[in-house]
Amino acid sequence: MPKRVLTGVIVSDKTDKTVVVNVERKVKHPLYGKIIRRSKKYHAHDEANEYKAGETVRIEETAPISKLKTWKVVERVDTHLTPERASAEG
Repeated sequence: MPKRVLTGVIVSDKTDKTVVVNVERKVKHPLYGKIIRRSKKYHAHDEANEYKAGETVRIEETAPISKLKTWKVVERVDTHLTPERASAEG
């Protein structure tokens, strides 16, 4: 069975070797038919602490690494820096 791959935005990089990724999906309401957004946060393994909050990344399902981590960061898709981070980095 293939591993699931999801794309989301990093909302926290405060813990060591872990990032929290918010993955958003759009679903159709079963009765009214309106498209609504649903989101879920996943804890993903980041071995080198190279990913920062605000970046869009792709995560892949793995064997359990810890109690909360069953995903690892595969690659950076895009970098969306918040205004505070952009000014701090130059």
